[in-house]
Amino acid sequence: MNKVFEKGNVAIGKAAVAAGCHYYFGYPITPQSDIPEYLSGALPKAGGQFVQAESEIGAINMVLGAGATGKRAMTSSSSPGISLKQEGISYMAGSEIPGLIVNIQRSGPGLGGIDPSQGDYFQATRGGGHGDYRVIVLAPASVQEMYDLTVRGFDLADQYRTPVMILADAMLGMMKEPLEEWVPEVKEFGKQAWCLTGAAGRERRRVKSLYLSDGELAKHNWALKEKYEEICRCEARAHVEMPADCELAVVAFGSAARIAKSAIDRVNDAGRRVGLVRPITLWPFPTATVGGVADSGVPLLTVELNTGQMVEDVRLAVEGRVPVGFAGYPPGYMPSPDDVYGEILKRLPSQEMS
Repeated sequence: MNKVFEKGNVAIGKAAVAAGCHYYFGYPITPQSDIPEYLSGALPKAGGQFVQAESEIGAINMVLGAGATGKRAMTSSSSPGISLKQEGISYMAGSEIPGLIVNIQRSGPGLGGIDPSQGDYFQATRGGGHGDYRVIVLAPASVQEMYDLTVRGFDLADQYRTPVMILADAMLGMMKEPLEEWVPEVKEFGKQAWCLTGAAGRERRRVKSLYLSDGELAKHNWALKEKYEEICRCEARAHVEMPADCELAVVAFGSAARIAKSAIDRVNDAGRRVGLVRPITLWPFPTATVGGVADSGVPLLTVELNTGQMVEDVRLAVEGRVPVGFAGYPPGYMPSPDDVYGEILKRLPSQEMS
């Protein structure tokens, strides 16, 4: 294990190489361009291929092609670039082709700007392309998790034959923190049974998303649904800090969770009891974890860098059992811990605070 001081975007690139990624296809856009810049040098040295595609559309379809051969492949972009990739992501999901997609979010809608944002939550968790599909979405909250969840993302993509997305933002991508690099075991997950490697000496295999025979597409969609239900049962993850006699729990992911944690620590140091639920998988959403907090009678406050997206999943998980407040900070204004501290105080039962 090697400990370094590293930028979040570069941590993703290092993790991809360590996880056995063979192919990167991308197109430059701020604030994720450190990822292709790093991989353009590191990947060829590791025996892989780096290609700057002619466009975001070209990049995602190259990931589709490489993934169909069983090789670990990835792309990265920032919000409007991910929008352009949506058709290819839908094709990958429909064809059950694994691959890793990294979104270092910037502000929108439209071109917006390069400020940190969590405005792509709906796009990521609802499936931004056409059709009845889902994408596993992982939400790191530190440079270390940028590395760890990239490794995990490749494993999940192969295990379930599905695209996986890392959803971070400009703050996490550009910041530097201590990073412990580690070398994972690269697993195969039975790729030899389906991937396209040349049909000499065996029956031809088909990897496709076009089903025209009577009832064939319906059968395929029901099979995808069964897979997504298995992912929901097995892969939902959250980090939870719930003190005894908790009065309120904050639900936040990614960089918003970091800001909220500073505010929570300050409140708890003053003698109150506030917890934190940080979803690590945004899809599947940790419904059971959030619902368990509601079962204990603790009200919730959702904090996001947008005008209200994940809060819908929180309210669905709670099903009206406890109040769910919302504090939103759309791009153009980066909240401080003081901002979140004030929102927490508004929702705590009246009591003297120092």
